[in-house]
Amino acid sequence: MAHTEHQTMRRVLHREIAGTIGLLTDEHDFRAMRRYRSFTFDDHAIYLRQVEAVLRTRAAQGSHTTIALFDPEDYAVYCAENGLDPEAATSRTRFTAELAATGPTVPYDGRPLTTLLPILVDEAVRQATWEYATTLLTRLGPCPTCGEDIGRAAFTRAAELLARILDAAPPGDRHLVCSVSGPPDTLISVLHGEQDPGGDTRLDEAETLEFTSVLALGLGTRSPGGLVMRTSTPATPDRVYGWRLRAGRLEPLTASEVFDAYCTDVESGDLISPESGVDYCEPPDLGEESTGQGHRH
Repeated sequence: MAHTEHQTMRRVLHREIAGTIGLLTDEHDFRAMRRYRSFTFDDHAIYLRQVEAVLRTRAAQGSHTTIALFDPEDYAVYCAENGLDPEAATSRTRFTAELAATGPTVPYDGRPLTTLLPILVDEAVRQATWEYATTLLTRLGPCPTCGEDIGRAAFTRAAELLARILDAAPPGDRHLVCSVSGPPDTLISVLHGEQDPGGDTRLDEAETLEFTSVLALGLGTRSPGGLVMRTSTPATPDRVYGWRLRAGRLEPLTASEVFDAYCTDVESGDLISPESGVDYCEPPDLGEESTGQGHRH
């Protein structure tokens, strides 16, 4: 491709960036955008290279750019609802500005797009999981016995349980995974926590909100699932333990159950060699809150 064509592509991209660029992260979305005549790119790999070149140029000029996930289906709906011409570059710019305010984004910090794209996709999955879990919690309605909002009560209880789990954990960085099975899909949420020198655990707010919502959904719907914690400190074995989510409560897993879960291939059921430097153990006692005593919705 001629140098002048590359320059033309970059000029087009520059015009459509207003602090945020809506990125087509995969071939499927890229092909969907090609139905618009005004979208002049015809190769996804070249498109990504040109986007990266524009991002580097803007960074060199001192401009801050945010990258958002551009979904062609959402774009078509947005244009229809707002009476916009989807062929117009100004419509794409306006839609991208909305993404910056409401959708998943990552700041461009000079790292390659190959590094930033998975982060952006993970952020999109996290937001979608949170929105889905929140919607299902809202639909649970009031408890027929006491009238309390089941979803709100489940979220409050999940937040309390998460606080207890973190408080009871041994020192170190924390990695938690919560899974909730149920129709139509299994939801999985991951929460990372780094421990600072003062002993406090730093948690990402969006991750924490999503994790709490998924746990709340398991509690509120009494769905099967599980929660596993892994703690890591330098020069000592990692500690792994967890709970089974059953009938709206957390039940401690034995050390052998945790070992079996970690050393069995989920897809095939075949045994996997255990990791070296890992202790599979029983979880700390969380008190009666985890046992489900008293009224539960």
